[in-house]
Amino acid sequence: MPSLKSRIAAFVVRRTRKKVFSSAAGMNACIRAERLIEDHRPPHRLHRTLKIRRRRVAGMPVYEVRPAGRPRHWPGSMRLVYLHGGAYLFEITHHHWQMIADMAQRLNARVTVPIYPLAPEQTVGRTFRQMLRLYRRLLRETPPEQLVLMGDSAGGHMAVVMSMMAAEEGLPAPSRQVLISPGLDMSLTNPQLRELERIDPWLGIDGGLEALRLCAPDIDRTHWQISPIYGNLAALPPTMILTGTHDLLSADNVCFAQKAAAEGVDVELMVEEGMMHVWPLIDMPEAYVARGRIAAFLHRTRPQPAAQQTAPVPAAPARMPMPAGGMVAA
Repeated sequence: MPSLKSRIAAFVVRRTRKKVFSSAAGMNACIRAERLIEDHRPPHRLHRTLKIRRRRVAGMPVYEVRPAGRPRHWPGSMRLVYLHGGAYLFEITHHHWQMIADMAQRLNARVTVPIYPLAPEQTVGRTFRQMLRLYRRLLRETPPEQLVLMGDSAGGHMAVVMSMMAAEEGLPAPSRQVLISPGLDMSLTNPQLRELERIDPWLGIDGGLEALRLCAPDIDRTHWQISPIYGNLAALPPTMILTGTHDLLSADNVCFAQKAAAEGVDVELMVEEGMMHVWPLIDMPEAYVARGRIAAFLHRTRPQPAAQQTAPVPAAPARMPMPAGGMVAA
């Protein structure tokens, strides 16, 4: 049963955020309001336990975060690239920064946080090209087996697109990726969407369509850069997907996991009963369980010498009912 804190969070989100995604007008009004107050700088309190450095790469600000007491580089350390969500329209928030801080400490890892340009001021196609330039830079600085991509919502979408673009460019793939409530099929053809919209306290179809129009006005919704489920999933590294049964995107997340597993990808799928969009970022008991499972996945999938690698996970069937909750290795 969902915790009291999770139910309170869902109630508050429905009262404050659902209207943003319920219509094009609501989406545009929120964008105008957010532009007046956006600030991508990390909260000051994080400096007490973390070393945070800001630089500029590929034409955008990039924060480098590491646990206090750790050098800027140390042998064998994981380098996590965190891609924040926000429908490509909204800036990084304190929820993202708290997740980043937790992951840096929990994983004893360096975390790279790009502050990528937002739509509608810049389309996602141009943003992806900038992100590819950043990825090339990271490959010059860090062995690919130490690189991990993690993102929530639109950031999870971007992580998959970056892995696919790297394959298309002949670049080494990241070693692993973690996708939290990612948007993976923007064709909006899944028959479960209307029912999920009713129970999702946050996301809505009409506002989502407006976000797509603002982000990618000239790209077909079935193009793999918009809907990665239609791309070359075999190019993906070991992947963890976290979603909840009260998330509009959950049915597509399950379908993506099944398809990726069928194409030979090591996929771990966590579908949590009663959880809404991006619940692992929110202060609630279920979030801390999810973060522990992320750490366990990254430990399990740590690159090994070829002789020690395990056999691939058997392919899942093309479609199966959404699991009620917990961890499913697909």
